[in-house]
Amino acid sequence: MITRIRPTTHDDLPEVMEIYAIARDFMCSTGNVSQWTDGYPSVAFIKEEIDAGHSFVCENQEGELIGTFCFIIGDDPTYEKIYEGEWLNNDLYGTVHRIASSGKEKGIAEACFRWCFSQCNNIRVDTHRDNRVMQRILKKLGFTYCGIIYVSNGTERLAYQRIDMLSEIDGD
Repeated sequence: MITRIRPTTHDDLPEVMEIYAIARDFMCSTGNVSQWTDGYPSVAFIKEEIDAGHSFVCENQEGELIGTFCFIIGDDPTYEKIYEGEWLNNDLYGTVHRIASSGKEKGIAEACFRWCFSQCNNIRVDTHRDNRVMQRILKKLGFTYCGIIYVSNGTERLAYQRIDMLSEIDGD
């Protein structure tokens, strides 16, 4: 069970990179072989995210790192253009990227999204077409499929958005 989400420190880097390695293996085992290839995300990239204040870790009751993600409030350049659809609104939003779990505990993604909604009630996220696990999570949490976006390397992603209050995720 997640008891704390906090900013990632440089001291966390070895554990964070191990969590990403576990997540890559999990994605491959569930048919998503094209996401996070060639060592993505790299140590240098995660260091940049730590320095920018965008990287976060999830701890369990024992203080063990069991998840990680990126969260940024403000415009994401990859979301400027959306194809075959449209965003729900153009208000200030938060973007969630690279949710990863150690696999030791369930509910990491939902806890990450719950925390993100406590920071900003307008969230956008994207995922690979082959990432059926994340698509199921987004559907379960009430995200709306909005269309296709293209990331900097030119590959497509399925784009989602949800605008709401935290209590709606909790089922209240």
